[in-house]
Parts: sequence; structure tokens; C-alpha cells
Amino acid sequence: MHVGTFSLLKYTIFWILVLSVKLAFSYFVEILPLIRPTKVIMKIQVENYRLHKFVPNVKHNMGVIIAIWSPIILVYFMDVQVWYTIFSTLLGGVLGAFRHLGEIRTIGVVHSRFESISSKFRSCFVPLHSDAVTETLSTSKEPNENEYFCCMWNEFIRSMRMEDLISNRDRELLLLPPPLANKPGDQFPLFLLASKIPAAINIAKEFKRKDHAELEKVIGSDKYTCAAILDCYYTLKSLIFLLLKDEDDKKIVDEVFHAANGKKLFLQNFNMSGMPLLAVKLEKFLKILMADYGDEEFKSKITTALQEIMYIIPESIDDNSPLKGALKRDEISHKFKNINTSDIKKNIWSEKVNRLHLLLTFKESGTDVPLNSEARRRITFFVNSLFMNMRSAPKVSNMRSFSVLTPHYNEEVVYSDEELNKENEDGVSTLFYLKTIYPDEWTNFEERMKDKLEEEKKEERRKWVSYRGQTLSRSVRGMMYYKKALELQCSMEFTDSISNEEDCIRKQKLPDLKFTYIISCQIYGNLKRSKDPRQKDILNLMIMYPSLRVAYIDEVDEALKEKTEGKTEEVYYSVLIKGDTINYSEREIYRIRLPGSPTKIGEGKPENQNHAIIFTRGEALQTIDMNQDNYFEEAFKMRNVLEEFPHSHGAQKPTILGLREHVFTGSVSSLAWFMSNQEFSFVTIGQRFLASPLRVRFHYGHPDIFDRIFHITRGGISKASKTINLSEDIFAGFNSTLRLGSVTHHDYMQVGKGRDVGMNQISIFEAKVANGNGEQTLTRDVHRLGCHFDFFRMLSFYCTTVGFYFNNLVTVLIVYVFLYGRLYMVMTGLEREILEDPQIKNNNALEAALVTQSFIQMGMLLVLPMLMEIGLEKGFRTALGDFFIMQLQLSSVFFTFQLGTKAHYFGKTILHGGSKYRATGRGFVVRHSKFADNYRLYSRSHFVKALELGLLLVIYEVYGESYRSSSLYLFITFSMWFLVGSWLFAPFIFNPSGFEWQKTVNDWTDWKWWMGIRGGVGIQPENSWESWWDKEQEHLRYTSIRGRVLEILLALRFFVYQYGIVYQLDIAHHSRSLLVYGLSWCAVLVILIVPKMVPVRRLQMFHMDLQLPLRMLKGLLYLILLAVMIILFKFCGLTLSDLFASILAFMPTGWAFILVGQACRPCLHKLLWEPIKEVARAYDFMMGLLLFTPIAFLSWLPAVNEFQTRILFNQAFSRGLHISMILAGKKDGGASFN
Repeated sequence: MHVGTFSLLKYTIFWILVLSVKLAFSYFVEILPLIRPTKVIMKIQVENYRLHKFVPNVKHNMGVIIAIWSPIILVYFMDVQVWYTIFSTLLGGVLGAFRHLGEIRTIGVVHSRFESISSKFRSCFVPLHSDAVTETLSTSKEPNENEYFCCMWNEFIRSMRMEDLISNRDRELLLLPPPLANKPGDQFPLFLLASKIPAAINIAKEFKRKDHAELEKVIGSDKYTCAAILDCYYTLKSLIFLLLKDEDDKKIVDEVFHAANGKKLFLQNFNMSGMPLLAVKLEKFLKILMADYGDEEFKSKITTALQEIMYIIPESIDDNSPLKGALKRDEISHKFKNINTSDIKKNIWSEKVNRLHLLLTFKESGTDVPLNSEARRRITFFVNSLFMNMRSAPKVSNMRSFSVLTPHYNEEVVYSDEELNKENEDGVSTLFYLKTIYPDEWTNFEERMKDKLEEEKKEERRKWVSYRGQTLSRSVRGMMYYKKALELQCSMEFTDSISNEEDCIRKQKLPDLKFTYIISCQIYGNLKRSKDPRQKDILNLMIMYPSLRVAYIDEVDEALKEKTEGKTEEVYYSVLIKGDTINYSEREIYRIRLPGSPTKIGEGKPENQNHAIIFTRGEALQTIDMNQDNYFEEAFKMRNVLEEFPHSHGAQKPTILGLREHVFTGSVSSLAWFMSNQEFSFVTIGQRFLASPLRVRFHYGHPDIFDRIFHITRGGISKASKTINLSEDIFAGFNSTLRLGSVTHHDYMQVGKGRDVGMNQISIFEAKVANGNGEQTLTRDVHRLGCHFDFFRMLSFYCTTVGFYFNNLVTVLIVYVFLYGRLYMVMTGLEREILEDPQIKNNNALEAALVTQSFIQMGMLLVLPMLMEIGLEKGFRTALGDFFIMQLQLSSVFFTFQLGTKAHYFGKTILHGGSKYRATGRGFVVRHSKFADNYRLYSRSHFVKALELGLLLVIYEVYGESYRSSSLYLFITFSMWFLVGSWLFAPFIFNPSGFEWQKTVNDWTDWKWWMGIRGGVGIQPENSWESWWDKEQEHLRYTSIRGRVLEILLALRFFVYQYGIVYQLDIAHHSRSLLVYGLSWCAVLVILIVPKMVPVRRLQMFHMDLQLPLRMLKGLLYLILLAVMIILFKFCGLTLSDLFASILAFMPTGWAFILVGQACRPCLHKLLWEPIKEVARAYDFMMGLLLFTPIAFLSWLPAVNEFQTRILFNQAFSRGLHISMILAGKKDGGASFN
């Protein structure tokens, strides 16, 4: 597949470097150290073989060779993923640095570079060929440039205020004032000038009169201090002149200001020691102007304040100043009587007064403004993006038109009042939770709502909560910033170039011509018919945003045209509607008949997009998911991004423009933070490196921008075949690349995105993605890409798509192969005979080779890119701090657990197929998940596998002999024990209130009830163990013969335990006879059959006259068994250790029977199936009991629940949770007292 020569050279050199290091490391660390021991092992003759030899003539100890080399071979093919991650992380960070990422990290850096922002803004956003702008710039370049930047910056700040990220005070400090008449120099926002005036006054009062030059040097060295003084001077002069009517009064004031005009005049004419008192009087004067008094009283207060100021000025005037005799105290008392208050109620007046008051009184550091971390992040990223390589924006009339498409199914639109105040079992409501998580934003909201009516407050409260969730209203508000940005750009472009009437028309119509937003609400018709409140919420959105369009699938019963007696057929239409603001209703625009229901043919989400794509228009199409957001300042860059389409990136012009995402759910919990950081690294450094130099970036979801014309003529943006296209997003990238398109990535624009925030949500999402990647391996798209790519590009493709998940699977397989190999060597005695040979004993090559496996297992593949990108954008000290905190919050446990999720579901899909969409939910997860819920979700994917690995480790620790003092051995086994512990207990560690005693008791009761309920038709898996057990085998109903055979072959490994352990028992007396193994099977049959012969339920089926004989028979059987056990202990050498060893031997055998029975279910009759089901129930009960015991013990300890809460949630929520519990306790106590 053709790419540019330079692109080919870049990724070829990259892979030559990676493969060179990988092959050198593999040879010198993994392979070479094992060659000599292998030769020695092949020559050793082993006489003491502890098991019966089924194949007695095997030479050269081939079993040991296979056991040692198998994990090494797997590591050899897997660790290319490790080296790819290391090199892509390093080079991706370098590439990001060249793109100027992280140059502006803090508000302090914004301070230092603010003067250059205006020119950068002009080069990015002011069209170079705009006639109006060109004409203006030819006469007065700077004012126009500053005015354009001022208008956009202030709209950006106001948008953050409307989102309640900043307070009114922060808004005043951040707003950029319009240029003042006759004021030289630039205007700056107050957060740059904060505390400059108070600091200058404090400095000035300490200087003596003769130190004018030194004072001028000290104050003049800070440009922002000089700007603050000038701002204060001209603003105060403007305000006083507006207040005065009398020309004589104006003349006196003008003389005073003239004496202070210029540094030298000011220092010559005024005594600096009087400045603090003058500042106090000015502050009092400004407070009067800010107050709301009656007209006459107001004027008298202004007069008094002005006179007090003028009384002080003569005392501050130098004796040699010509102004000394001009101001006489007795004359001042008769001045300033005639006050003009006509301009006071204007907005421009209040803005000037507030600004001057803040200049004089604000003493905090400007680097602390704004206080909200999200507002600070947005400001720094926007300013930093201006210094990146951004295309220049065209005029709005010349820009590419575009559409935005959002698929919506059943998600929340706006939270209702009931949902806001509904409390969970801890007494925590959604509103209380959000107020606790976002306390500053709630305070800002209350400040904004201060003068609103109660009904309006109620509606705004719903919106405030909804805008902090993953709701449709949040996505719509964000996307409609595009229109707001276009309207602002139009108003700036057409100012003074056409008449006001034409300006108004263009301002309204042009944005609608360039931008279209369509929500594909699949079930909107059903919502209307059922009168669902969400339909009204969607209608409200259409009324609020008249440019918004909604497409939906309408199902209508129509009469057949043929002569049939009243018969009807279901007809499907794709319908487009908009809001009618006059009648407050919807209005239909288009209705297109469909051949059938598209969502019943293919996957729901892609078909939902496909049916609505016909209603989009323009040259570009941005796909936005339901859990995404947008920002005004980022919407301003849309013209720039669309200009990437006509420019070549290598040999081709781009057909998909990739954008970065900011995950806004990171503050919800520690899990949300982990996922936020993981996603942050993928959508930045990961996708940046995939696009260049590797040239294998595809479409990984929203918010990429498609070349609409290219894609709708080449198959669309979504493949929607059932199952195979489960991960529909990436197939758009496959399709584009196969049709000679190109996908790029751009770091200068970002879109907000929500992620799953609870353990179960995250696991379901990871399972869905792993299933989708498993299905991808079976598609023609992947086959064709592999055939058309050159070798190095194919390697890039492999390591970044299905190869990543395959290597996760191999990582888990390595643990299995290593432990089963060690089990073979321990049980046969070969480990003691061979590996304790002096030539081999101190050789740790196998453990050294497995270090790379442990590297992946502990989640380092995900952490490395995360550290690099955080370090690049926020500083490496911050990155290391975040890494340390993540470890304290058990991130390694989380990532190790998700490794098991990926491996299980990817492997299951490869074996059997049958993937399906898994709804994760997008709510606020603060509720406790019951033990039964966790058991159902993780039993087969994690718990069973962890118990199997734990059993292998126990057997190896009990019977193994070698490498006990090796540090590498300890590290490897520790990493495996860590994996076992993570897979068993991570769901409970990250479960809110997972160790609260009362909830633990309730969970046990619920789990016992669930285990005992019998299944049947219509009984859901959540209500019955039997129904759940049947559902867990659903994949076996549709799998092929190959899948069933593979299941049986995999299950045979559980018979190895019995074969190996029975020969180690004391009762075997070191016999190697096959009879020992045969007798063990007799014991297995007795264990399985006897308990089922006379159970209580079967006894109840007989007549009452037979109950006593049957009970006597049951007692006799137990007595016989007891006698047999006594005989075995007394005469056959059976020991207690043999009993415990037998448990280790026979438990896996029973599990193997269950697995084989499930695979052979069609061949089994009910006679055999019911016993298998009962054995499976017993195994699940024992596994649940084994898991529940440590949870119950930890719940009994009082401090564990507090510690877990600190791990799971930030400090504010932990405090809020306890407050709610205390309040609930007080309510209960009060009720009982009354």
C-alpha cells in the first residue's frame, strides 16, 4: 500500500531499531544462557522417576527441555510488544515536544507569554484574505488585532462562567477590557495585574523623596506593574469625568491628573508617603459607586467622597509643585456638588468600577486565578495550542461546511428531580455526591442563581447535574458551541464592511449553512408513543437550540395495498425533525421509507448512524459519542482543523482527522482516575505515534472528523454486520486505509469524553473491546490490510490492534506454561535430579527471561506511555508524583485484574466467537455491588483461573526444591502470587463499602438465596444460580465441533493433578505401578457417587414406611466408610498429609468432569446432566465460601472500611459519605426518640 518515501523510511528505521534491540536482548538474556544448561540436561541420566512411565523410552529428558523452553519461546514472540512500547513511548514523547506540547503548563507561564498570545491568535484565527480586516490593518493594525482577540477571549471566559467553572470574581479578573480612549499601550486582564497596585504603594511609601530614580527603576522593571498603574490612572480619570457636570470641577481634576501624567512628573509633584491614605479613600469612593442608593443620597455620598480625596491630595503634594497653591481646602468644600448619574446604570460603567476596585484591593497572587483546576487546564491548553503548528483559518464564507452526528439510544437526556434526590443505601444522592465532588462549582452555581426565581433555579439545578454526568444534554451543549463560535467569527469578519441589516442576516444564516448537528435518536418514536419524559427533554433541547435536528426510526402499521381485509404491515421510516419554537412542538422535515428495520439486521449503534447519515450535509462529518463534551475555545479552532484536508501528509491527503480527547470523569474515583490516565496516554502519545511515523492510525471511536464525500461514496463510516463488526469504529479506519485514504492526528484541538467509573462498568467495557478485537482477527479487512502492508507497517498494525490483545493472552499463557512445566518437573522428581546438578543449580536464566512477562503483567505497558505524556504536558515531577499515588491506590492490582479480563474474553472469542454488545451504563457509580453480582461477573473470567494458578503455586511450594534462595525466583513467584491475589480480590477492594460489616452480612444472605433458587423458563440469571450457570454455557451452544474439542482438550489438564499427586502420597509407599493411579480413580468414584445415593430429597420421595430402613442404610454406609478410613490409617499407612494432598489432587478432577460435561452436553441425557449440575453447584458454593471468608474477616476489623474508602474516593467524598451516614443516624435516632 503506497506511502511517501519519507514516511516509509521513518517507520522502517523505527522497526529496524526495535527489532535489533529485541533480538539482541532475546539472544543474550533469554536464549544464550539456557543453551549450555540444556546440553547438560540432555546428557543427564535420571533413574529415580517418581511417576508411572506411560512412554518409557523418551531420551534426552525431552519433557524437561519442553518444560523449560516453552515459556521462553512464548516470551520470545511476546516481548516485541514490550520493546515496541518502550521505543514508541520515548519517540512519541520527543515528537510531542517538537509539536510544542507542554510548553505552557501553568498559569504562571501564561502570565509571562500573554503579550505574544494576541499575535499568535491573529496568525491562527484572523483570515489573511479578509477584505475588511486587510483594510483595517492597513490603517491601524494593533487595535483591530487586540479587539478581535479581546472579543474571543472574553466569550471564552464567559462560557466558563456559564459552566460554573469560575466565580463572578474570577470572571472579572480574567476578562480582557476593551481599549480605553487616549490610553497608550495594551490592556491586560486583571489576573495579570493582580496585587500590583497594593505592592507598588507599599514599595513607594518606603522610599524617600530623593530616591525617585531608584523607585522609578524598581517599579518600572515590572511591565505588569506599569500597566496596572496606567490602567488605574486612565480608568479613574474616565470615571470622575463622567460623574462631573461642572466645567470648573473638571478643570481642577484635570490639573491634578496632568500633574500625575508621566513617571517623572508624578514623582516630582507628589509625596509617596501619602499614597496609602489616598488608596483607602479611593477604595471608599469605589464602594459608594458599587452600592445601590437612592439618587439624592447617592449623589451626596459621591460628593463627600470626592471632597475627601481632594482634601488628601494637597497634603500629598510636594512643596515645590506648581499644584501646591491651586488646591485650597476651603474652596474644595464647595466643589463637586453637581453630579451626573445618568451613565451609572450602564454595563460599561459597572465593569470599569469593578475593575478599578479589584485593581486597588486584590492582594492575592494572580497565578492562583482561577482556582478551579479544570478552568486552569482549559486556559493553559488553549494558550499552548496557539503556539502549535496550526493551519491558518479561512473566512467563514470560505470554510468547509461540516456536520456533527451523535447516536443516541436509551441514555439519560436530563436528570429528573427524582433522580437528583434519590438516595442509595448509604444515604448518598446524586446531587449530594456532585456537590461534594465539585464544591467550588456548586458555590459558583449558587452565586449565579442568586437572583433567579425558584422555578428557574429548579430547572437550572437539573441542568447543572446533567452537565456533570454523561448525558445527551451535555453533548448537545458542547457541540452547539460550534455555532456560537461561528456566529462570533461572522460578527467579527463583517463588522464595518456591510450594513447592519446585512450583517444581522449573514450572522444568522451563514453559521447554519456551515454547520449542522444531528442526533440519531433511534427510539424517539417509541418514546413519543409511550409518553416517556425523555421525549419531552429531547424536544426541549430542540427548542433551546433551533439548529438542532433529530433523526429517528419510525415504525408505522400501514394497510396493505392489495385487497386484504384490514390487514396491515409494519413499515419503517427514517425521519428527520426539528423544534418549532412558536408552537413548542416538533416539525417533520424529511421522511424516507426503509426496506426494513436496520437495527434488527445489524449492530444497533452503527445502524443507528447509518440510517441518519443521509441527513448530514457538508464536506466533513464529525462523529461524536453520547458521552462526549466540547468547549467554546476548542470549537473556535474548527476552521483550522478542516483546513488539514487539502494538505498532504506524506503521499496522500487525509480522509480522517484524528483529535485528542480529555477524559473529564477522572475525579470521580481512583478507578476513574486510572482509566482517565490510561485513556489520556492512548489518545495523545499513542495515537500521535500511530499516525506519524507508523502510518497505522485508524478510527478508534469519536471525535474524529471524516471527509464526508470520500466516505459516503465508499461504504460509509460504520460497518454494521452482526457480531463481526462489534467494534464498529475501527472498521471505518480499515475501510479508509484500504481505499487509499490517510488518517492523521492533531494535538492542538481536544474534545471532552466521559469514561466508565466503576469496577464492573470498566470490566464490561474492557470485555466488549476484547471481544471486538477477537472478532477482528476473523475479518477480511484485517486479512486484506495484512496482505497489502509491507512487513514493517504490518508489524506496526499488529502491535497496535489485535496483537496487543493477543500478547495479553500470551502473557497469561506464559504463567500457565511455566507453572505446569514446573508441576511436571516437581511431580516426576526431575527438578531435584536435574536442576540441582552443580552445573545448573545457580543458573537463573529461566527466571530472567520471565521478567518481561512480569513487566506486562504488572501493567507497566500501560504505565510507561502514561508517565511520558503526563511528564511532557505537566512536568516529570508531577508524573512521578501521580505514579507514586497511583501505586498507593493499588493501580497495579487494577491493571493486573484488567489483564485477566482482556485475556479471557479475547481467548473466548477466538475459541468460540459469539461476541455481543455489552451495555456498561454511564451513571455515577457510588453504590455497593453485591457479592453475588461480582461472583456472576468474574467467576469464570478471573476467580476460577486464579484458584487454578494458586493451586499450582501451592503444589510447587510444597513439593518443589530448587531456586529457593534466588532473588529472581522470588520476584517471579511474587508476581504470580500478586496476579492470583489481584484476580481474586480486586472486585471487592474496588467495591464501594466492600468491607462494611452490615453490607457483608446482607451480601452473604443474598448470595445464599441466589445459590439455592432453582432456574427455569423466564427466571433471570440475577435471580437464580441455575439460570446463570446455563447462560455461562451459552457460547457452547453455538460453537463448532472444533470449539467443543478444544474445550475438552483444555479441560484434560485438570487430570494432571491427580496423576502427579497420588504417587507422592505416603500410602503409595513409593510404588510406580499403574495400579496406584487406578485405585485413585476408585476413590474419585466413591467420593462422587456415595453422597448422591441417599440424599434427603431422594429419601422424601419414598413412602413413610420405607423412611426408617433407608435412614438405617444411610447410617450403615457412613459407618462402612468410617471403618475403611480407620483401616487405611492403621494398616495401609494413610496420613493426615495424604488427606490434604488428596484434596489438592481430586478437586481439579471434579472440575474437569464439569468442564467435559458442559462441552458434551448435547450427548448427555438428563440422568447424567443433573448430577453434573449439582456437582457444579457444590464447586461454586465452595469457591464463593473461599472468597467470602477473608472478606468477612476484614469487614469485622473496624479500620479496613475506612482505609478502603480512602483508596477508592478522594478526601472530600470520603468526608461527605461519613456526613451522610451520621445524618442518617441522627434521623433514625430522632425518630425513635420522638
